[in-house]
Amino acid sequence: MTIPGSNAEHALQEAYGTSKKAAAFYNKQMLNYLNTSMREFIAQQEMVFIATSDAHGECDCSFRAGSPGFIHVIGNDFLAYPEYRGNGVLASLGNISENPHIGMVFIDFFRNTIGLHVNGTARIVENGEIPREENLPDAIKDAIYSPNGQKPERWVFVHVEEAYIHCSKHIPLLKKLDKEIHWGTDDEVRKGGDYFRAKNCDRPWRLPREAVIDSELVK
Repeated sequence: MTIPGSNAEHALQEAYGTSKKAAAFYNKQMLNYLNTSMREFIAQQEMVFIATSDAHGECDCSFRAGSPGFIHVIGNDFLAYPEYRGNGVLASLGNISENPHIGMVFIDFFRNTIGLHVNGTARIVENGEIPREENLPDAIKDAIYSPNGQKPERWVFVHVEEAYIHCSKHIPLLKKLDKEIHWGTDDEVRKGGDYFRAKNCDRPWRLPREAVIDSELVK
């Protein structure tokens, strides 16, 4: 197996004089699977940041959350996470359908202030396909029938290709407060409403607000 990292990374490491430091990181901290400590860490997490891009390389970074263990570890080289009801845009899934590469960052802000990067390839799995998947934890099959609103609409399965630490030094230690979570709600207030005052802003793919108002008056 070739050394991790892209040709561009290696070229920059050479140019900036970090090749030796990078090689030490690859050899001491990077794996192409999840070891026991990594699997235990993921099982405790309630959130993950995910990065995807479409076939043209246009990127999107998103956030997923759930109860501890909502990211399911399958052996040492597979993960599965649920896709709950969202805004209907399906940006991450749209990217995955064109380009399977995915980057995931788990960060523990509340106990150990440490992070874990997981990079790999992803595929979309519908609920109806779950019973045909082999060697799945019972928790995944049980989640399909969850009665508390956390029922996934579908799943993303990730084949792990890289796993490595995100160092602690810049991760803040936060205090977790209680918040009632309304899974799957369409209530605008509970979803955040128009927090960024974007509803009436002009958009290049839509007529200016004044034109929209005028067209409505004409009707």
